[in-house]
Amino acid sequence: MVTTDEQIERVRELVASVPAGRVVTYGDIAGAAGLSSARTVGWIMRTDSADLPWHRVVPASGRPAAHLARRQLARLELEGVPISGDRIDLARARHRFPPYSGDHERDG
Repeated sequence: MVTTDEQIERVRELVASVPAGRVVTYGDIAGAAGLSSARTVGWIMRTDSADLPWHRVVPASGRPAAHLARRQLARLELEGVPISGDRIDLARARHRFPPYSGDHERDG
């Protein structure tokens, strides 16, 4: 996956800006960063997110990946994110970014 340092930093900035008690999807981050794919965000998160509130970034289904679910849901619950069973209530917890402004180059 080809990404630029600028794209990585933009994703990192966006993830860092998600307030406690709110969540975003990989697609939300991609859209706000001007990236064409949520998978690019997933790759960046897997390789460069240890110092970020990674637990606030969730799949569009609202269900965390199985290998992260227990830890991620526990962290979100502590922040007051509404959870029903194993799914985050995206309608109530989703943080909205301003529309993509075009200041950053779209990935190809």
